[in-house]
Amino acid sequence: MPIWFNPSLGLDYLQSFEQDTMNNHIGIEFTEIGDDYIKARMPVDHRTRQAYGILHGGASVALAETVGSVGSVLIVDPSKYYCVGVEINANHIRSIKEGFVIAKATPLHLGSSTHVWDIKITDEAEKLICVSRLTVYILKKP
Repeated sequence: MPIWFNPSLGLDYLQSFEQDTMNNHIGIEFTEIGDDYIKARMPVDHRTRQAYGILHGGASVALAETVGSVGSVLIVDPSKYYCVGVEINANHIRSIKEGFVIAKATPLHLGSSTHVWDIKITDEAEKLICVSRLTVYILKKP
């Protein structure tokens, strides 16, 4: 059973979150919506590397916050609520120099005022690159 408020929304809808945002600038692209998870990928290139030529930790955090936050947006009734990230942490496990990283966000807690997401970022061979946890506030619209 899907956890989403409107399970009929697809990847086309998710791509609308990328227009004129940092997501678009650094190449984040949503790739999959499962019953209880969401996935996106991001290139490791000149936009997302740091000075040593490896994926910038901040880029990993931006990817993690994007998939978790958008996951929360898909769970709530958008006519009544909006979602904002309030805390994120990340453990950078392994470096990567090129290719894509894939983030998979799954909920650890879906409360009425907070959501907590577990986000695992892997390379294309499914080797773990980063583990992140995101807390999102669910706020009533005025």
